[in-house]
This record gives sequence, structure tokens and C-alpha cells, in this order.
Amino acid sequence: MSTYVLVHGAWHSGKELDAVAALLRSAGHAAFAPTIRGNDPEDPKTVGLDEAIRSIEAYLVDNCGSDVILVGHSFGGMIITAIADRLRDRVHRLVYWNAFVPNDGESVYDMLPSGYIALFQEIAAQRGDGAVMLPFSLWREAFINDADLDTAKRAYECLNAHPIRTLSDRISLCANVNEVLIPKSYINCTEDTSLPPEHAWHPHLSRKLGLFRLIQVPGSHELCFSDPPRLARAILDAGRD
Repeated sequence: MSTYVLVHGAWHSGKELDAVAALLRSAGHAAFAPTIRGNDPEDPKTVGLDEAIRSIEAYLVDNCGSDVILVGHSFGGMIITAIADRLRDRVHRLVYWNAFVPNDGESVYDMLPSGYIALFQEIAAQRGDGAVMLPFSLWREAFINDADLDTAKRAYECLNAHPIRTLSDRISLCANVNEVLIPKSYINCTEDTSLPPEHAWHPHLSRKLGLFRLIQVPGSHELCFSDPPRLARAILDAGRD
């Protein structure tokens, strides 16, 4: 039996990964899906990256023991990279699922096209609460393009505003992830168009891992909504020894 900790991306909470966690448990594993500080709808939206990281670090220490397989989706790649740097002895494998792979001193903004940055800053300025929400048109066409419209609408209603500081804050690492002697996997959803080709999840970001196992799976960036069983199978393939 393995222990999986599923770390969600921006605009999500752990609840959106509950169905995937349940499938991992039905396969005989322990699985947890915590919510990053700032992503509960009741949380303040002024949270920065370090506070977001520390919230999952504390959850891991309090609930999960050692030999954990950390799975990070999208923004969650920032979180699992930092935790592996801080709690190296507790992590058995890192699994990046269409996730950002930061080097020391990088932010999410450093890995995004300039058009996204300008859009997010404009939305945050209009809101005035330190948060950014993903427009539905972008969600529908680029993030969940493999789902029917009703599924896309229901999934969008689950999302919540994301603290914009966590996207602009720079990560602080003792070592870049390609130097960390923890096994790594990258799940690439092949119909994911949420980033343009020049910023692509794979191979543009995945290659920063150094040696890694690649798991290719059909689907969009939001496979947790459009096909949870397929995603669960990919996570199990990525997490096995």
C-alpha cells in the first residue's frame, strides 16, 4: 500500500480531487486531498506562496507519515517541489500532473505567457481583494476542452478565486528539483491546451525534472472532472516503483 497526497491547482480546492482520491483508496492505497491555504472560499485572498506551501507542509507532517507520493496538479507543482526540498526524507516520489516545475527563485509568472499575466493582473485589480478568477471562456476552451458543456459549467461552479500573490511570489529552494534524489514522474494530458506550445507542460516544463518517468494520457488539463477513473489509473502508473 502507498500513501498518495494530491495537491490541487489554482482555483481548485481538495474537494475537486475527492473522486480521484476515492478511486486510489479503492485500489488499496491511502489517499489525501488537502486544500491549500488561500483556496478555501472562506480563506483570505492575501496569502502568499510561502504560506500556501507551509499549509500543505503542516498537513503532511500531521497526517501522512513518511514514504509519501506527492502528486501536484498545475500550481500544485510549486507546492510539491518546495515540500520535497524541505521534507526530503518523507517523500517517496514526486508526481507532476501537467504541473509547473520551478527552479530556485522562479515564480509561476516566470513560466506563463505574458498574455496570461496581463489578464490575471487586470482581473485582480478589478476585484480588489487580492485574488484572480479564471474567465469561463478561457476555462471552457483551453482548460476543459474534452468535456461537454454541461460538465464544463458544473465544474466551473466548483472553482474559487485564487490568491494572486502565490503566482508572483518567487520560490526559495535549497536545490533545484533535478538535483534532488527522489524519483519523479510527469503525467502529461495530451489534449491540454491551457499553455501554448512554447510554454508547454511537456516537454518545456517536464524536462526541468532531469530523469523522470513520463505517463501520457488522453485528456484536458481538468481530467479530474472529465474522466476521474482515467486520471486515477495514470496516477497509479506514475506512482508505482
